[in-house]
Order: sequence, then structure tokens, then C-alpha cells
Amino acid sequence: MRTALVTGAGRGLGALAARRLAAAAWDVVAVDLDADGLARTALRSPNMHVRTCDVTDPEAIADVVAMAGPVQRVVHAAMISPAAPALEQPLAEVERVLGTDVLGTVHVVRATLPGMLERGRGELILCPDHPEPGAASAAAASAAVAAYTDALWAEYGGQGVTFRCCRTPPGVPARLVLDAIDRSLARPAGETHVELSGGTLRERLSRAARRPPAATVAPR
Repeated sequence: MRTALVTGAGRGLGALAARRLAAAAWDVVAVDLDADGLARTALRSPNMHVRTCDVTDPEAIADVVAMAGPVQRVVHAAMISPAAPALEQPLAEVERVLGTDVLGTVHVVRATLPGMLERGRGELILCPDHPEPGAASAAAASAAVAAYTDALWAEYGGQGVTFRCCRTPPGVPARLVLDAIDRSLARPAGETHVELSGGTLRERLSRAARRPPAATVAPR
């Protein structure tokens, strides 16, 4: 059975990714700090295994991966994006955002990528938030994760591992994001950044909102 590691699986994108993979017969290791959220995600999914874990703790992540065995796919969605003006956000909160979003990503990659490279296959999908203006630290972290994805491809591309980065704007339904990620996996390996055909997620959602409603026909 194929094994997937999903972080941030207690809610939102991570939760839906974990449920979809479990429904597709993957053996899913779902990770989050929110034990109650993980329990809701894993409800009625016997092939999902929940682990309460902080991605900012490299040893804890390494322990989860060692327990999971060979991981074929990673969906890393454990990100935070508190809104605060750049000059007013407390430094401790800035450090927490960067520690979770950037260093958390590094820890997850370092725990899973070596095994993928050794086996010559795997999919590493990083899902940073793409916040609106007013969340400067989260925007910086998102850009850092995107650049990190490019650096990983530059260093390790062509060795059987697929790298994807999907920066998700607020308000975009998780199902659209995951649909776009799934389609992106059929594209050339070097296309590391996920977009919908015909434009980005934000652009496509905006077009759909502006489209006039379909005409209805009254029953006779």
C-alpha cells in the first residue's frame, strides 16, 4: 500500500487532502497539533493514522516518519498566517510564523526527501498560504517556501522525485486547490508551481464569481 504523510491535517486543506488520499486507498499518516481536529479528519477512515506532532520539532517529525515507513507522497499544509501590519506585529509572532512555515517545511523535507531520493520516486507537495496584504510575515514565509521548492528542484530534480508548491490565496475552496495539485502531477517535473489551466486559482475563482447565472427553464 502507498503511504502518504499529510501535515496540517486537523483542518482545511490538510484535512481534505488526508481524507481524499484515504478514500483513494492510500495509507495516510495525518499530523497536526490539534488532536480533536485529527480525530474528526480520521472519522470512518480505517487506513488513516493520526499523530499529534509539532512541525517545528525536527526530532518529532523524524520519529513520525520513522514510524510511518517509506513515504511516497507528502502534502505539507501545516502553515499559519496571522494578520498584522508589518511594523506592528510582535517580533515573537513573526518568529513563530517563520518557525512554523519556513523551518517546519525544512524539517518535513529533511525527514522525507532522503528516503524518496534513495528509492528514486516520490511526490513532495508544499502548500504555503498566500495571504492578502496585512500579513507581512506570512507573505514572507510563503515566498520563502516557494523559493525553497525551486531550490530543491534545482538540486535534486531529475532523480525521480516530483516537487510542487501551491500558494493558496484566502477564500479558494480546498477542493479546487487539491484538484489543481492533482492535475499538476501529470505535467513536466520541472513545473514546480501549481496553477489552474487558464490562470491561477485566484483568477479562475474570480472569473467564476463574475459569470452570469445560467438561465433556468420553468417546469411546464
